[in-house]
Amino acid sequence: MDYSKLQNGSDIRGIALEGMEGQHINLTEQACRDIGRGFALWLQHREPGKGGFRVAVGRDSRLSGEMLSRWICEAMAAEGLEITELGLASTPAMFMCTVTEGYLYDASVMITASHLPYNRNGFKFFTRDGGLEKQDISAILALAAAADHTGFPAGTIKSGEFMDAYAAILTGKVRSAAGCQHPLDGFRVVVDAGNGAGGFYVDKVLKPLGADTTGSRFLDPDGRFPNHIPNPENETAMASIMEAVRENHADLGIIFDTDVDRAGAVLSDGSELNRNRIIAMMAAILLRDHPGTTIVTDSITSTGLAAFIERHGGVHHRFKRGYRNVINESIRLNREGHDSQLAMETSGHGALKENYFLDDGAYLVTKLLIELARGKKEGYTLHSLIADLAEPAESREFRMNLMLEDFKPYGQSVIDALAAYAGKQSGWTVAPNNYEGIRVNLDKQHGDGWFLLRLSLHDPLMPLNIESDTAGGVLLIAKELFPFLRGFDKLDTACLSDYIR
Repeated sequence: MDYSKLQNGSDIRGIALEGMEGQHINLTEQACRDIGRGFALWLQHREPGKGGFRVAVGRDSRLSGEMLSRWICEAMAAEGLEITELGLASTPAMFMCTVTEGYLYDASVMITASHLPYNRNGFKFFTRDGGLEKQDISAILALAAAADHTGFPAGTIKSGEFMDAYAAILTGKVRSAAGCQHPLDGFRVVVDAGNGAGGFYVDKVLKPLGADTTGSRFLDPDGRFPNHIPNPENETAMASIMEAVRENHADLGIIFDTDVDRAGAVLSDGSELNRNRIIAMMAAILLRDHPGTTIVTDSITSTGLAAFIERHGGVHHRFKRGYRNVINESIRLNREGHDSQLAMETSGHGALKENYFLDDGAYLVTKLLIELARGKKEGYTLHSLIADLAEPAESREFRMNLMLEDFKPYGQSVIDALAAYAGKQSGWTVAPNNYEGIRVNLDKQHGDGWFLLRLSLHDPLMPLNIESDTAGGVLLIAKELFPFLRGFDKLDTACLSDYIR
């Protein structure tokens, strides 16, 4: 098969199990073994002549995880790699095992497909420099398709454990900041792990810190995900953790995605701490210690968040969608001498300069635990940190399909035409310094908000985000925009038309 079709940006993803109509396995045993061989070759090409690379392999709770782990481990060992299977793990932990004293693996592999359905799975790869980039994945898949071998004698496979050490890093940060062993005494914190890999956080982090975790739910790993999708962006998942907070009168609720590289939270009043709100929270925390730092976000963050960051003494840099894009932009700014402490997407991917620019949901919520303990001493609450965040009255996303195979040139032509059109419309102002698609601000008479039309990173569709500070404003903006968009016959505007009707 054409292995390049398994690439999803900086990840490899495919169908690992039958069970969904019309979806057939493409992450086959042969593919997994070839990918393992391809990664071994990639490591050898990176450091010619070196043998015996030590590689750790972990997985989330997916049903196909153990099977895929066995295949890729055997293939890598056959090429001379020394493999340690770490079992159930989080994606951030799999990077941390390459930089933690006592472990220091040369590289690692995480078997996960994030929040995708149970039949999917895939691979993420790390070295001590961080997660591999898109071009690295392309190279690995090209090597997988070839018939080359490293030529080294076979290595070994053994079992190991790292999650205890990783959890100890997190608990140590809270204890160090609070100056005591049990800084969460008197707090109730509930976790919804969605039956993914995040259940460890209760027994290995919260309880040792003294928290009462009564009311936590779906902590046991179960790759069928029988209760809800493990995804902080999913309405059902967020409703679940909000319910847990209210029922148990918790001080904080935490929700993870399947492999724990993303997180969301719920405050003690049951309100959602997600998207713009969690970015604002992290910005407020970091700006206290790093005044003037630049906060890099994706393209669909609100005008209220931008004003919040600036009011708290920071610089807001709105960039492109895609967590690697946001992280790499923050790294670039630092490299050029502009301090940037946080790169965060509205999806819940958040990476901090102080933590290797690793998008780590567990580290993110650990920062919230520190604030809980600190606030109790100093007389403030988590709520108070974002009390002055202006939130939109309405927001909505419309996902419009592009009905042709070579979709990117056509989609770009829509954006270019809209840019020219917007410049001539009364009450419309094209946003400056925009890095993705076209973003237009509209005055009170024309909807009191903004819209962003962009091309999807990977799929033949154009997401349209609309936000308004006035009730009814999203509808008004949609009505103003629809006559222009319906003129493009390869753009399916049915969802926008249905909303207007």
